[in-house]
Amino acid sequence: MPSPKQTVQDILAELPTLLAVAVVETETGMPLASHANIADFDIETAAAYNTEVVKAKLKAIQALKLNQKVQDILLTLTDQLHLLKLSSDGGMFIYLAVNSRDTNLAQARQIMKAHSVGLLN
Repeated sequence: MPSPKQTVQDILAELPTLLAVAVVETETGMPLASHANIADFDIETAAAYNTEVVKAKLKAIQALKLNQKVQDILLTLTDQLHLLKLSSDGGMFIYLAVNSRDTNLAQARQIMKAHSVGLLN
C-alpha cells in the first residue's frame, strides 16, 4: 500500500504543473501529506475547507437516505479545477488543484484515480 507521501510525490511527478495536492484525513481535515507549487497557496486551509465540503455531501446523502457512496467531487472555479477523490470508507481523500488552462480534466481525473488505488481502497 502506498503511503500518503508517496501518493503525493507520484501525482506531482505526472502533473508537475499542478497548483496543489494533498492526502487529507476526513475526520480532522489535516493533510497527511501535501505539496503546493505556489508559495501563497495555503494547503492546510484548503484541506480544512474541502473537508467541510466532503462532510456536507456525506451528510446530504445520509439525510436523503441514498444508498450511494461519494467517489469524487469536482469544483470548477474561474481558472482552476479542484478535485476530491474519496476513500471507499470516506476516511480520507486526495485533494488536487490544477489550473484549467494547463491541465485537461480527464487527464487529472485519470492520474488521481491511478494513484488512489491501494491508498483509498
